[in-house]
Amino acid sequence: MTAKIIVRDVRKRFGRKVVLGGVDLDIAAGESLVVIGGSGTGKSVLIKSILGLIRVDSGSIIVDGVEVTALRGAALAAHQAKFGMLFQGGALFDSLPVWRNVSFALPRSEGAARLKAAAIDNLARVGLGPDVADLRPSELSGGMQKRVALARAVAARPEIIFFDEPTTGLDPIMADVINDLIVSLVRDLKITALTITHDMASARKIADRIAMLYAGRIVWQGPRGMIDISGNAYVDQFVQGRADGPIAIPVIPA
Repeated sequence: MTAKIIVRDVRKRFGRKVVLGGVDLDIAAGESLVVIGGSGTGKSVLIKSILGLIRVDSGSIIVDGVEVTALRGAALAAHQAKFGMLFQGGALFDSLPVWRNVSFALPRSEGAARLKAAAIDNLARVGLGPDVADLRPSELSGGMQKRVALARAVAARPEIIFFDEPTTGLDPIMADVINDLIVSLVRDLKITALTITHDMASARKIADRIAMLYAGRIVWQGPRGMIDISGNAYVDQFVQGRADGPIAIPVIPA
């Protein structure tokens, strides 16, 4: 399969803290890749670097054959327009009705009536009816807010979507509903997806392939079905949720 995103030896530090210490990763067009790892392992910095929101210290990031690290101005804006994003907390605008949230990335020139119709169509894709369109985000449950955020992420039909901890804060049943929606949307809209999560139930459901990021590097990657027989001590400890193993557990002094 053709690589949509190519990451090579990407390094980023903040002060003396090395966050990315030489990341290598390929994501094929139409693939759903899930990057797992604990908090503070660099997952969010990785996706922000691919988006061009963070300038890496060294290395190469290529999207559709274009080197991202050198982009500025209009070229960077055109690059970022390829992406949709589902933020960890939803990041909906409380001051706007749901339909305005969903249509936020669509051209204003379309006019309010067409924008609202497009929003309602995208809400239907995530199982929400038109009655939700005029509500405010504060009037919705956490699961409904996440669905609205998902509808917004796909509204502009991006080529690539990043999902940042898509099931955080949801009960297990609603988390599985969101996972199913992600799978169906990625498949139906033929989107390339990169998800970062520490939720193994989510990773097992939505991934074609899984990679583990630890201490600023990819320590293992492979097909979803190999995750339980990876033979990698870091992966085994993380997947099984064990305190004992090679993953260092930070200790906060009393």
